[in-house]
Parts: sequence; C-alpha cells; structure tokens
Amino acid sequence: MNILGIETTCDETSLALVADGQKIIDEITVSQILKHQPYGGVVPDLGAREHLTNLTQIGGEFITKLKNAGHSIDAVAVAAKVGLPPAVQVGEAYAAGLSKSLNVPLIPVNHVLAHLWGVWVDPTFDEKPVFPLLGLIVSGGHTQLISFDSPTEYEIIGDTLDDAVGEAFDKVASMLKLPYPGGPQIEENAKIGDSQAIDFPVPMKDDERLRFSFSGLKTAVRTYIDKERPKILPEMEKFFVADVAASFQDVAFQAIANKVNQALKETGHKTLVIGGGVAANQRLVDVLFREIANAGHQFDLFVPSLKYCTDNGSLIAGYAFNYAE
Repeated sequence: MNILGIETTCDETSLALVADGQKIIDEITVSQILKHQPYGGVVPDLGAREHLTNLTQIGGEFITKLKNAGHSIDAVAVAAKVGLPPAVQVGEAYAAGLSKSLNVPLIPVNHVLAHLWGVWVDPTFDEKPVFPLLGLIVSGGHTQLISFDSPTEYEIIGDTLDDAVGEAFDKVASMLKLPYPGGPQIEENAKIGDSQAIDFPVPMKDDERLRFSFSGLKTAVRTYIDKERPKILPEMEKFFVADVAASFQDVAFQAIANKVNQALKETGHKTLVIGGGVAANQRLVDVLFREIANAGHQFDLFVPSLKYCTDNGSLIAGYAFNYAE
C-alpha cells in the first residue's frame, strides 16, 4: 500500500510516498529556517504562508512525478492537530482536498508519535525495532516517554512540566547570542567546551515522578551568564560560550537519561527508540548509552539518521500505514 504523507507542523514543508509503512518511494522537503532566522524562532503566520506557497509550487509537481513513474497513491496521510495551529491547518486543508480529488482515504496522524517511525523508514537500518518498546520523543515542542505495546497501542508515561528540551536549547542559545535554530549551535559550540566547567543543577534529580522540567535549568544558565559574562575578556568569549553550552547540554541530557533509566526499570522494556530533532544530537546518544549501561539495563537503542529526526513527510506516511484499512 502506497501512502502519501504531508508534513506542515512547523518550519518544514514535506511530502513523501511510502510503501507498506517502511519503503520510501520518493520524498521532498523544503525548509523555512532562513525565513524565520531573523526573528529568532518560528513565526506561526509566516510559516503558514510559506507552507501554502510551497505546497502550491511543489505539491502538484511531486504528485505528477509519482504518477509519471507509475506509482499509485492509495491513501493520503497528514500531520494533524499537534503543531503550530496555522501551519497544521494548511496541511490539513491541502490533504483533505487532495484525498478528495484522488478519491482515496485521508489518515490524520499525530506527528509526535510519527517521530518514532524514523527508524522504520530510515533505509540504513537492516533490522527494525520489535514491540513492545519504550519511545523517547525529544523535540522543540515535546519531551515525552511513551510505552508502546504496538504501533497503535501506547501510553504516555512521562511528559514535561514546562519547557520541552528543544525549546530550552533554543532559549539558551539565544542567551549566548547564538543564531536560530539553537540546538545545532549549542551542540557545535559544546564540542570545544568543558562539560564539567559549570555545576548546573540536574533537573528533577530527586523527584520520583516520570516528569521532565527544564525551566529551572534555563534560569540557572541565565543567572550564570548575567553574572559571569561581564567579567569575560573579548578574546575569551568563545570559550565562555563553549563551556556554558557544554555544561548545559550535559546536564539536560543527564536529566533525560535519569528518567529513561527509571522508565526502563518500571516498564521492563528492552528496546528504546528515540525520535525528534534533538535525537540528532550525538551527545544525547552518548549520554544515554553511558547512563543506561551504568544502570545495568540490557537494551537495544535505535536512533534514526539526522534526516529522519526532523519533521518529514516520510514519517507521517510510514506511521499512517498502521492505521490504514
């Protein structure tokens, strides 16, 4: 079954045709990052207008290309409800019209859950995860732990009380006067920094709930920057930024690893699948491997390639296959 996936929840316009939930036939993604960069973040109404323009320009061409290559479209899937409302609504309206014109079913998909499907559509994986499993979503809008019995049977067992981890990265990057998007900037600067240079508090360290919180850590970083930055000589600025980035990053990832360890213990799952833009950060993967192994858990860890960590129509189309009739 070939499903066409449409993704417009944030700042990527993406379409993809995926066969049987895993095999990508073709895909196209247009990023809006440069459009939003001057504003230091995604502007919802601007994003919606860009999605409309992109879908108008590339949507018809993409579908014609598929038809000319002899590929059928058996259903249309769209990232629905979750995301920036104006942007989501553009995708929903386009998908509804397309499904009607093609006379095929329309499948709405929660794009947060679809993030975990990156491993299944990623062609670099010869072996795919086996359910049941623990899912970890780390993105700009969400930080969640999800216990899956099957692709469609799940329970959210951990969520954030305030900021998502990706949002915290963007805000700390802004404090450090780094450009948007902040996540890659923090990761890159942290590579030359000392992660032990600053003793930031590990969020929720002694809290037994499966909950995340990054607002206190963000405040601690701001307080440190405001106090110490005026003392830094101009030629030492890049090292100051690097040390703050590295220290913040490791503490944030330590907090995530603590809750993942707790969730593995409570659920008994032996497989961990990560999805979302922050999953592209190699340091997160390193910290998770270290901390979970140190806790004595035997587990398999699956992390998709960078392309399938970020918003992508292939994830929508792939995950939608589980709901296709």
